[in-house]
Amino acid sequence: MPVHYNLALSVLRDRLRSGKLTPTALARDVLAAAGDGDRHHAWICRVPDAAVLARAQALEADAAARALPLYGIPFAVKDNIDVAGLPTTAACPAYSYVAPRHATVVQRLLDAGAVLIGKTNLDQFATGLVGTRSPYGAGLNAFNPTYISGGSSSGSAIAVALNLVSFALGTDTAGSGRVPAGFNNIVGLKPTRGLLSTAGVVPACRSLDCVSIFALTVSDAADVFAVARGFDAADAHSRPPQPSLHLPANGLRCGVPRADQFEFCGDTESKRLFELAVQRIVAAGATVVEIDYTPLRETAALLYQGPWIAERMAAIGDFFAQHSADMLPVTRDIIASASAHSAADTFKALYRLEALRRRAAAEFAKIDLLAVPTAPTIYTVAQIEADPLQLNSNLGYYTNFVNLLDLAAIAVPAGMRKDGLPNGITLIAPAHSEPLLCEVGDRVQRAGGLSLGATPFAQPAATRGWRDTAGDAMVHVAVVGAHLSGMPLNRQLAERGAQLERATRTAPDYQFYLLPETTPPKPGLVRCAAGTGHRIEVEVWRMPVAHYGSFIAGIPAPLGIGTLTLEDGSCVQGFLCEATAVAGARDISAFGGWRKFITTG
Repeated sequence: MPVHYNLALSVLRDRLRSGKLTPTALARDVLAAAGDGDRHHAWICRVPDAAVLARAQALEADAAARALPLYGIPFAVKDNIDVAGLPTTAACPAYSYVAPRHATVVQRLLDAGAVLIGKTNLDQFATGLVGTRSPYGAGLNAFNPTYISGGSSSGSAIAVALNLVSFALGTDTAGSGRVPAGFNNIVGLKPTRGLLSTAGVVPACRSLDCVSIFALTVSDAADVFAVARGFDAADAHSRPPQPSLHLPANGLRCGVPRADQFEFCGDTESKRLFELAVQRIVAAGATVVEIDYTPLRETAALLYQGPWIAERMAAIGDFFAQHSADMLPVTRDIIASASAHSAADTFKALYRLEALRRRAAAEFAKIDLLAVPTAPTIYTVAQIEADPLQLNSNLGYYTNFVNLLDLAAIAVPAGMRKDGLPNGITLIAPAHSEPLLCEVGDRVQRAGGLSLGATPFAQPAATRGWRDTAGDAMVHVAVVGAHLSGMPLNRQLAERGAQLERATRTAPDYQFYLLPETTPPKPGLVRCAAGTGHRIEVEVWRMPVAHYGSFIAGIPAPLGIGTLTLEDGSCVQGFLCEATAVAGARDISAFGGWRKFITTG
């Protein structure tokens, strides 16, 4: 049985930080749910229970860890993403290898305090939008196992929808991070290409691949995105942050295809629910603008009908040459079709793509974002087995062009069909538009009033804004006392758009004192000779340079900002105290940090 309480990140975070729920207790409940049969075929491999519990217990024992943004939060990753010590199969047993290290994006999540539960099922080699192309069992819909779950990131979507984990990573080349979200009543965020590292991810089409995020709410997906993103020199396609697009102040222009350009494959329920979702966007103040969908549709056709299929062969060519008989026939045949395309075909297709990009840009200039159905319809497992290629192609009508045109997208629940299955809507906008997409997506999900995933739990109350400062010039500042998370002066960081990046310690070069007669109580950190002091717990926050001046201007003497050396040898700006101010003050260095002193000193 699934965990009996809501695993939405925003709900769990408050319970874990307050101590009402411990990471160990949560891990035990999640493990019990994950081990209670796998009727929907969500999992390929799980982290051993003992290792999960050891991880949770280590977090619980570390007082500084409670400030981490994903402290104790359970998650899963698609099994084409490396996890050190576990096999990566890409849903092909003959391909399996034990990963020597974590994928960069997995490491970032673990560093933020998350607890990995396991690796999830997928369409073999991430080739498909159906979720049934796996020797580990067809991924079955969380609402009705007669129907498909969508692919290729089927297992990740199922695990989130069934309340087995709080969030999960997928990948998205042609829609694999969106279609499963639409079919399982959850959120699927497909970020701008390159903002989440693909180092340690088995490629499908390396130049197009994205790591995607599945979550129960838009807010949860946005929070995970904020932690997981970041430039990675190990990924040749990684991109540094850029200024983001936000909700326009003069009203939102929501694009939709012309009426004659929609495709629902005869599914009147899908059409009805899409139109209802657009009405909710209009009710929130948007203006609907029809665009010409032709350049998007023609771009979508390039992905599988053009030479980009050869990029899938480039990813696994050596394996394919020796082990093609070990692959599922449908996957093998799709990738084998790469041989029909020449190098000249590739260049012709690139020229064609640039022409289509120009036409698509002209359409996007008329709007702020585009709303489309996440998929035209949904199929049963039996229907897909009877016609695996054409029906899969149908599902990509609204998805296949997005990465080719360097767009970002988010899939959110649109409503429930009369047959009890969920339906989704996808919002699409130019690169670096995640705040815009999340804000509108959050409004759409909330207006729908649906329970989360396949659970009975209602959506949590709104608790966040959507300002994204990642593309701004930033400075890192380490705090040691009253500015720590949950402490009285932490609001001074939040008011300036600062974001917690990590909890760590200083080098052993500092003494720590309780400053007398300060309100609220404050400590003083004083540098001493290298190696003769203590390691003191700090939080490193990332703050826009534009707000840094007002922050340091408000720091009262004897405190100030200087350069701190952290235990990994790196240096950041941080709070230091004048040495003359601690004469006669209580030395609290042995506590190792302000939190421990406050609770035990």
